[in-house]
Amino acid sequence: MAVAFNVTGVERGGWAVLRVSGELDLMTSPVLRQRVHDAVAEGHHSLVVDLSGVFFCDSSGVGVLIAARRLIRSCQGRLRLILPDQGADDGSHVNRVLGALGVRRLFDVRPDVESAVIDEDEAGPLSA
Repeated sequence: MAVAFNVTGVERGGWAVLRVSGELDLMTSPVLRQRVHDAVAEGHHSLVVDLSGVFFCDSSGVGVLIAARRLIRSCQGRLRLILPDQGADDGSHVNRVLGALGVRRLFDVRPDVESAVIDEDEAGPLSA
């Protein structure tokens, strides 16, 4: 049984939070790309993308995340990803994919939304 792809948005503590569920692939990644662009166009430069409900991600999905990072950085904004160690059935697929590709270190990764929307003066991700 296929799970429908869905992106929902809420605001939490000055952060726009996009919750993504389903498969992030060639067919669905343009939806996430548009939602990120819409959030930035609405003036949200602090963005959390919750990927804990994503159970599959291909290279087009990774490309959207990297493009989102680039867009947010161009606005001097902040991007945080929710990539729990466990989630979306048997563990965070996206977490494993980003790690295997060597790009996970580029993102500010948090285990849950609560920790992502806290403003703190800690070291962020590596610059690239």
